Amino acid sequence: MSLNSYLFVPGDRPERFSKALATAAHQVVIDLEDAVAPEAKIQAREGLAKWLQAGLADIDKPRILIRVNAYGTPWHEDDVRMVRASPVTRVMVPKAEVPGELADIAVRCGEGVSLIALIESVTGVVQMRAIAHEKSVSRLAFGSCDYCVDANMEDTGRELDYVRSQFVIESRFAGLPAPIDGVTLSIDDAPLIDADVAAGRRFGFGAKLCIHPKQVEAVNRGFAPSDVDLAWAERVLSKLAENPQGAIAVDGKLVDKPIVDRAKRIIASFTH
Repeated sequence: MSLNSYLFVPGDRPERFSKALATAAHQVVIDLEDAVAPEAKIQAREGLAKWLQAGLADIDKPRILIRVNAYGTPWHEDDVRMVRASPVTRVMVPKAEVPGELADIAVRCGEGVSLIALIESVTGVVQMRAIAHEKSVSRLAFGSCDYCVDANMEDTGRELDYVRSQFVIESRFAGLPAPIDGVTLSIDDAPLIDADVAAGRRFGFGAKLCIHPKQVEAVNRGFAPSDVDLAWAERVLSKLAENPQGAIAVDGKLVDKPIVDRAKRIIASFTH
């Protein structure tokens, strides 16, 4: 199964960790950065460390992801030390701008830890290709709210189309999974969440950051292959199996290699 939904939970609210894991979110992002006030960061880190050491179920370990504080902040070094001593194998790095910093973080987190680079500034977008090719980076994510502040832009329609395209292009060029789209700030506006998910999927994103459990179902549904998509992909691959060397047509349309590749991706996203 593809990882489509990334649900944030504040790092200073340990009573919510298990509740977040009880949702259908594919990844639970325990946030030590923006969700925690500066005066609460040390206590949040210590509380998270105790919770992780108390015996996290094996089935839940792959679903836990920690967003550490940004490189160069007063809390970053201790966050990374905590990650290294924990069973967590995925880290979200905010304010990702410098590939060398990401490489350094990966080394200090320890072997087997992969990074999601959260790009949320103009500098990060300019450096995106190098960031995507940093070997420790497993996926790119778009911090759209912070990016708008940094770029002095609004996100009311198509203002971010160019940047979103860059995420998809650079992820594909680097051989990474489809990137993670930014948050929808509205929690209760279901049509808006559905529309944002659909727009992200059309752009080529493969997942979305969620700020509330109410958003998870819509994100999972919106990024999953539809029954129509699956049926089409199965017809394509069935025709190909019947005639692997010759030209084939499905639904009256000629099928070439890019179409076959798309069908294979749809099937893979449903079965893995």
